[in-house]
Amino acid sequence: MSEASYVAVDWGTSSLRLWLMDRAGGILGERRSDEGMMAAAKTGFASVLQSHLDALAVAANLPVVICGMAGARQGWVEAGYVDTPARLTDILDRAARVPDQAREIRILPGIAQRDAGAPDVMRGEETQLLGALGLDAAGEAIVCMPGTHSKWVRVHGGTVERFATFMTGELFSAVVSDTILSHAVGGAEDAVDADAFTSAVAEAFATPALAANLLFRVRSRQLLFGGSASAAREAISGTLIGLELAAGLAGQTSRAAVTLIASGRLQVLYQLALETLSVPKRSVDAEDAVRHGLARAAAAIWTT
Repeated sequence: MSEASYVAVDWGTSSLRLWLMDRAGGILGERRSDEGMMAAAKTGFASVLQSHLDALAVAANLPVVICGMAGARQGWVEAGYVDTPARLTDILDRAARVPDQAREIRILPGIAQRDAGAPDVMRGEETQLLGALGLDAAGEAIVCMPGTHSKWVRVHGGTVERFATFMTGELFSAVVSDTILSHAVGGAEDAVDADAFTSAVAEAFATPALAANLLFRVRSRQLLFGGSASAAREAISGTLIGLELAAGLAGQTSRAAVTLIASGRLQVLYQLALETLSVPKRSVDAEDAVRHGLARAAAAIWTT
């Protein structure tokens, strides 16, 4: 049986994922919970982490590497940011040590874009970049990371040059819950209505200035011509994702493949959206990416 080498933790705002890893990156055990930063800030980060380590019978001397919101200002220990242009290797060099702990615990920093015209921050996604692209990525990569706050990142020669955040997921939640469109999507089934989705993606991508009108058309189309709640929901999703892609792909002169880091329903939707626009893509599972990124961080921190 493989010997445990370290513990990898993805500590988000509302959830925690933890893996007990061997030196080769194999998973020996894992834990998942809703004890994200918001909950852990109240009960104590150290006690939350220790409860999961105890559940896996982790040795007292095994180190822990963490990414995500545990390193935010409101988190356990502020890990700060690496400023763009940011080499992916700089993230490893700036890992913050958690003080007053019996075991060694490191938290990876985020990345900041200190541009007064386009200020932006990421925390957690930098580790997905590490896992998906590696430390010595050659050439240029355009990376899309869908989510509540989607990221579009331009990486060149292993350096994050620029990135932009889009509140696509949060806007979708607000629109379907707190606007008149909530009446259009009531009782929607889980199945993807591909026709409604792709039509909305194409229209929003072609005419992003009509965003507010395109969203209202979802309601008026249903009232005047009928249609299911699922079709309405997918039209809203497609409109918002189409708007995001219009901005994320703006200025792209080549047809280089977009690296899509996503999982679950979002992976399905963004793959479909990119296919609709004839944009080549390379898909990487988001959970695999963050775990591989933490593995690269652990190897760099504890073998140098």
